[in-house]
Amino acid sequence: MDMNADALSDSPVIEIRDLHKSYGPLEVIKGVSLTARRGQVISLIGSSGSGKSTLLRCCNLLELSQQGDILFKGDAVRWRGQGGDRTPADRAQVTRLRTNLSMVFQQFNLWSHMTILQNVMEAPVTVLRQNPAEVEPRARALLAKVGIGDKAGAWPAQLSGGQQQRAAIARALCMQPDALLLDEPTSALDPELQQEVVKVIKDLAAEHRTMILVTHDMRLAADVSDHVVFLHQGLIEEQGPPGQLFGAPQSERLRQFLSATMVA
Repeated sequence: MDMNADALSDSPVIEIRDLHKSYGPLEVIKGVSLTARRGQVISLIGSSGSGKSTLLRCCNLLELSQQGDILFKGDAVRWRGQGGDRTPADRAQVTRLRTNLSMVFQQFNLWSHMTILQNVMEAPVTVLRQNPAEVEPRARALLAKVGIGDKAGAWPAQLSGGQQQRAAIARALCMQPDALLLDEPTSALDPELQQEVVKVIKDLAAEHRTMILVTHDMRLAADVSDHVVFLHQGLIEEQGPPGQLFGAPQSERLRQFLSATMVA
């Protein structure tokens, strides 16, 4: 790999600097900084209410923070106003950021009135104005990639939960994003169906796709992550490589959390 490629692979896709997020008097994120570099998989772990999903949703401005910086590929989000009145100043910048940071939700959010193929094609065609004739082969290839190529003509209601979530991942990938944001992608599924989705996520990690993953599945976090962040009460309590965090946790709070969540 040449020096330019090295520099590219090390370049940040998403940077969060001293982020604060409140809902009224309740401060959920209390000053968090995070960097996801190209090809890196970061897992956010922690108890319910620790701020994981809120932090993820702040990355692509589905939630608006009151303080701190958000940078996408070095370009800082521009704001107007301060504190609770702070809103993005550049709508085109918001659209550009959201189309390049594809989100996969806990609930699959497929459009029930569209076939699976139509679901996967919809955003590139309507948001990015891409030619349907060019999008369709890519969409079909992605459905095959996640193991449901034979379901292209099916309706969402005809698919299992695991199949619907895999379709949602294909839909996110069809936007050809710079990063995937996955918010508890397996938690709404039965254990057997979870493994279908886990396999897809592991395959994507093996391809060095940039991902930020919120999960309660410690095995998944340990298997796919380059870096794990443990959030506690809106702050980063501990972070590091998965081997370090899961093998030799430093903080008592993380040790307690892992003893309660890790399955032998």
